[in-house]
Amino acid sequence: MELLDVFSNAFMGSVQWTWRSIRFDVPWYTNYFWGLIAISLLVWCLEILFPWRKNQAIFRKDFWLDGFYMFFNFFLFSIAISGFYKLVEVFFKTSGLTTKSLAIINLSALPQLFQLLLFFVVLDFVQWLTHMFLHKVPLFWRFHKIHHSVKEMGFAAHLRYHWMENILYKPLKTFGVLILGGFEPEQAYVVHFLAIAIGHFNHANIKITWGPLKYILNNPVMHLYHHAYTLPEGKYGVNFGISLSLWDYIFKTHYIPEDGGKIPLGFPGDEKVPSNFMEQLGYGFQKEKSQK
Repeated sequence: MELLDVFSNAFMGSVQWTWRSIRFDVPWYTNYFWGLIAISLLVWCLEILFPWRKNQAIFRKDFWLDGFYMFFNFFLFSIAISGFYKLVEVFFKTSGLTTKSLAIINLSALPQLFQLLLFFVVLDFVQWLTHMFLHKVPLFWRFHKIHHSVKEMGFAAHLRYHWMENILYKPLKTFGVLILGGFEPEQAYVVHFLAIAIGHFNHANIKITWGPLKYILNNPVMHLYHHAYTLPEGKYGVNFGISLSLWDYIFKTHYIPEDGGKIPLGFPGDEKVPSNFMEQLGYGFQKEKSQK
């Protein structure tokens, strides 16, 4: 009964927080619901005003599907599984495994700016590594195909991904926090909103490279080639960066042959990916041979 209470309290807490966010009943800087909408509208307006691929429609292919995915993955599914993650947290506490035993960095002892910077960099590296495994491990790639079935890039494609990716990403992101001593900076919302903005820009129909900062920050030109239909021979993927491009340059997984922007997107066999949301929910659980 205690575990059931933990589960239900976490679930209801997530529901109530989301509802309060919708009603503007939380501090504006932690209002992820309207924050997501504001960032989406901003980047979409920039797409309309300064389109890179000028022949792409404003309401591109799968615009509404990707828009729904944003709210499904960011809120609906997160609410649905919040109770399970709370149970995992309780399990770690009762097993005797402490954050101090895993911590390699004591964030709380650093100045606030360095706390934020380290928090951002460590979590981004964990996500870069996870993203690489989504491409390299056949079982994971089966689910990641949903994200790569996008045929026209736009800001909302950022959050179009199979719900199983939440299952894969969340524990590893939690591990990233654990190696930081289980400590999240008080201003972690800055990192959260920055990651959303960069992710939206990376998928947007805008040509931005950030100039000399392209070796540090991911950008739409670099990420476009991550979604390219044709990859360099022998490569299972390129440009795995989430917010930072730094890791791809360090580990030699970068690939930017040119910046024309007019390349086919997807992957061989992407025509077998269902085109509607309900069928995509179950995609990836079939036998691999049926998806080739």
